[in-house]
Amino acid sequence: MNHPPVVEWTEGDQPRSARWRSENGAPPPRRIVIADDRTKADDAYKLACEGTALLWRGDFHNARQLLTAMARRIDRRPRKTPPADVTQAFHVHRAAQNHRARILGMLLVPLDATLAVPLHRAPDVREACTRAYGPGEAVSGEASAAAEGPDPTTALVSLRELLALIGANEWRKKGVEIPALGGDRIHPHYGVFSPARGEYVDLVAEAPLPSEELAFDIGTGTGVLASVLARRGVRRVVATDQDPRALACARENTERLGVAGQVEVIEADLFPAGRAPLVVCNPPWVPAKPTSPVEHAVYDPDNRMLYGFLNGLAGHLTPDGEGWLILSDLAEHLGLRPHAALLDAFAAAGLTVLGRLDITPRHPRARDTSDPLHVARAAEVTSLWRLGLADRTAPDPR
Repeated sequence: MNHPPVVEWTEGDQPRSARWRSENGAPPPRRIVIADDRTKADDAYKLACEGTALLWRGDFHNARQLLTAMARRIDRRPRKTPPADVTQAFHVHRAAQNHRARILGMLLVPLDATLAVPLHRAPDVREACTRAYGPGEAVSGEASAAAEGPDPTTALVSLRELLALIGANEWRKKGVEIPALGGDRIHPHYGVFSPARGEYVDLVAEAPLPSEELAFDIGTGTGVLASVLARRGVRRVVATDQDPRALACARENTERLGVAGQVEVIEADLFPAGRAPLVVCNPPWVPAKPTSPVEHAVYDPDNRMLYGFLNGLAGHLTPDGEGWLILSDLAEHLGLRPHAALLDAFAAAGLTVLGRLDITPRHPRARDTSDPLHVARAAEVTSLWRLGLADRTAPDPR
């Protein structure tokens, strides 16, 4: 098991150290200064831009206000006209997002050995932190050693990430209503993609089932698609994932929804052993590099999961079986993956298109004209491609 790195700083003329916590994989800051209620937003913003992190020792609510003030300073910078080329606009947009995250990630708060925040008016974050970091992370030898003395600090985390942990924990408790499950809720864990965009779930709920005997759900995440298939009457669903958080999340959701007897959740690199008459996969839609755990469900570098699924599908389908690929064409509108490349990948994998169901997005960003990627988002269509073995007769998908 890899332990978090240790960061060092000077406070009150004394050398200090603590573990660095970053679920987003941000590197530990090289320079840390102390900030409190007297720190001005302009000074904090300048230091963050220069690569200096600020360890907050004041009131927790004031830290949140400072973070908001820093965000305003980023957002009020003169915006350049987005490039006319949509692909370049996407890369510029991603770079701006990463820059914003880096600057705002420079405001840090302490955690003690119980994963509480030892600041005035701080909320109780122990449950959120324990669920994100794991139950065994509350106390450790190195962390306890760092906590000796009057200051209980054992770890540092960016306030922005801590707020994300709090928000994710609230979503986990509240859940996301899924119409395809009759209004029952899916409860996403931290770092597991939430099925808030329900149109792809509706496609799986509506497509005609080729069989009710067995289905594989590849990259199950929250287990939402496996649960929909079970509710539709599929007697056995094998749901796979590699992420421990997703495996735990899917098991919890299938148990909560009463389909755990039909759904087996297993750790696997894409496919389980054997063949099935139905194999379902909703891979990440955009071939780009993820920058946080939850982005792994959105961004797929070099289409690795997409092509991995397609190239392995023929070996895991029964002769008359169907592979359901649920995929948005947003990457095509962004110029990141040509439509012809997808069709060529089908053919190269020994697959043919048996049919396709389409649905347009319902999320607000599709109608947000201020979004630099609005043209691409407005044209987006999500499809369920029904794929079979190449020797089956099918219409030309072109």
